[in-house]
Amino acid sequence: MEIFHTTNMDSAIGPLFLAASARGLVALEFDARLPGQQSIRPNPRDLRGEKRGFRFEESSGELRPYVAEMEEYVAGKRRQFTFPLDLRGTDFQLACWRALLAIPYGETRTYADIARAVRKPNAFRAVGMANNRNPVAIVVPCHRVIASDGALCGYGGGLDLKRKLLELEGALSGIMAAQMI
Repeated sequence: MEIFHTTNMDSAIGPLFLAASARGLVALEFDARLPGQQSIRPNPRDLRGEKRGFRFEESSGELRPYVAEMEEYVAGKRRQFTFPLDLRGTDFQLACWRALLAIPYGETRTYADIARAVRKPNAFRAVGMANNRNPVAIVVPCHRVIASDGALCGYGGGLDLKRKLLELEGALSGIMAAQMI
């Protein structure tokens, strides 16, 4: 059975849950999740007892490098993450998440932009679903994806947090200027 090392961290943007395999970060989740939002963590109300091929092991020492880079990012001192990722999803989801990783710090793209990037130009709704299933928030920057009209929309941490992250990265001023035209 695979072991996922886990830790919880407090940050300026709220509590975060991190999980990593031997290959890299598997999950970065907001403590407060929206209804219906996916989570790698087991649901304590699920009496069926989820059967997964992994178990969690609290290990703040193992995740110290991840936590340090997250703290630097939230403090505005880091623009890129250097730790490895262990992304797990369908081929389409992985393609979408790689396209998200290509969005530079401080910039945004639309769902249609991502659909074109993965060579599925009409799949912008499917791109939205792939974003919704993104297991590694912030690092795989789905917060940098906006609607075609420039509106902020859909984010697992809520729109206030999306706005805060874009503001931290300096991307919000460009969005607001485009909306005023």
